[in-house]
Amino acid sequence: MLNRKQKKYIRRVLFITLGVSLLALGLWMFNNWMQYNKAASTRYTEFGIDIPNGYEIHGIDVSKYQSTIAWEEVKKMKVDFIQMGFAFIKATQNTGSTDPMYTRNWKNARKAGVPRGAYHFFIASSDGVAQANHFIDVVDLEPGDLPPVLDVEQMNGVSPERLRTEIKDWLRIVEEHYSVKPIIYTNVDFYIRNLGSEFDDYPLWAAHYYQPGQPRIGRSWTFWQHSDQGHVNGITHKVDFNVFNGDSIAFKKLLIREEAFSY
Repeated sequence: MLNRKQKKYIRRVLFITLGVSLLALGLWMFNNWMQYNKAASTRYTEFGIDIPNGYEIHGIDVSKYQSTIAWEEVKKMKVDFIQMGFAFIKATQNTGSTDPMYTRNWKNARKAGVPRGAYHFFIASSDGVAQANHFIDVVDLEPGDLPPVLDVEQMNGVSPERLRTEIKDWLRIVEEHYSVKPIIYTNVDFYIRNLGSEFDDYPLWAAHYYQPGQPRIGRSWTFWQHSDQGHVNGITHKVDFNVFNGDSIAFKKLLIREEAFSY
């Protein structure tokens, strides 16, 4: 039978062994995470950010906050195999606001040969139908453009139920007008908390920064906004960076075709 001193010694040994084991496990997990993170992205000093590996098509999204953009310079910038292959451009907000740089960006992006898409910044406390009609009044889509985008990231004091109702109205009207399914943009946490499975049939443009490899969300996604700190020639301000979840064939299929137009 062990005496008190022996029991105390055994407990100390077990405690030390457990501590060493936990430390070793922690170091192993940290090392694996570092290796995964390193493999999942590459630092590009020219773009000023880490860019996820394994994606063929990269792009940006812009608004008045990027001021005047030299789109020819945006198109020409290429580092290794990374070049801006698309741009989402803010068009409208609420029921009557139009981004002051929209018309210029919309025209010059296409002129420079950058595939473009227009987005509407949604105000949850405003009528979804009126917001959809405002977007339609401003945005003329053409063959080769990306589908319209609903940017929803704020509650504006309404309930999740009211938010979903207004979103559904916007999506329905815009889809009927352009004969193409709109894309939903939001951050991962907002989508999970407030949208849920009711919108899983819509293409998702997910915002989730500083994640290795892909956004952390269970459902499928089409675009991933992975950084808001990027730099591109032709733009003097920081800009959001995105990747498309697919190859060039899938990207071309996403673009609006001539037969889609019925308005």
